[in-house]
Amino acid sequence: MNQPLPAGSDDRTEVPAPAGIRPFDGQLRPVAAVAVGGAAGALARWGVGLALPTPHGGFPLGTFAINVVGCLLIGVLIVTITELTDAHPLLRPFLASGFLGGFTTFSAYSVEIQLLLSDGHVGVAVGYLSATLAAALAATWAGMALARAAGSRRAGPGRVAR
Repeated sequence: MNQPLPAGSDDRTEVPAPAGIRPFDGQLRPVAAVAVGGAAGALARWGVGLALPTPHGGFPLGTFAINVVGCLLIGVLIVTITELTDAHPLLRPFLASGFLGGFTTFSAYSVEIQLLLSDGHVGVAVGYLSATLAAALAATWAGMALARAAGSRRAGPGRVAR
């Protein structure tokens, strides 16, 4: 019978991988694609934050823009790589999980709302919360629609680009 280890126990047991299987075997390239894309996305987010700083109690325009643009781009990307092209297998991990994962920021969005509320800027907080949700959904839909429209124009009438 297995008993849970007491809190703070240093008894850690390594569970070996089954014979012939190595953890992360063959995953170096996708992991590297996510890491490089994530670093690039985080640097881009940092740059936007410098360009669009938020004044105390003000609307966090930088984070808002980052998240809305990220949603537009994920809409374009997902339709492009799943419906329109035979994309390179590293494109999705590099751009979706990597770049856009590093670029967009739900955590900053939620912290900014909490800070606005705790500082008594309820109207700004509610406006930011609502505007971000509505704009993010609209941007994702618009990105998907734009990609499909561009793909159908490229393929010609009645044909799907691939």
